[in-house]
Amino acid sequence: MKKKEIVEGQVIESLPDTTFRVKVGDREIWAYLSGKMRLNYIKIVPGDIVLVELSPYDPNKGRIIRRK
Repeated sequence: MKKKEIVEGQVIESLPDTTFRVKVGDREIWAYLSGKMRLNYIKIVPGDIVLVELSPYDPNKGRIIRRK
């Protein structure tokens, strides 16, 4: 199994159920908020720079783990 990759991206669009479209490099991925960010009510708006942990199984999906 591949190791999870952490990359930096910019939020483009906010979707329902705390999911987001994030631009990483030259591609767009679908990302959701991590549990700790939900529990601590961290707000994400389009234009924010975030750290995304990419899935080793599907490179088009990820989890937002930190807002910069």
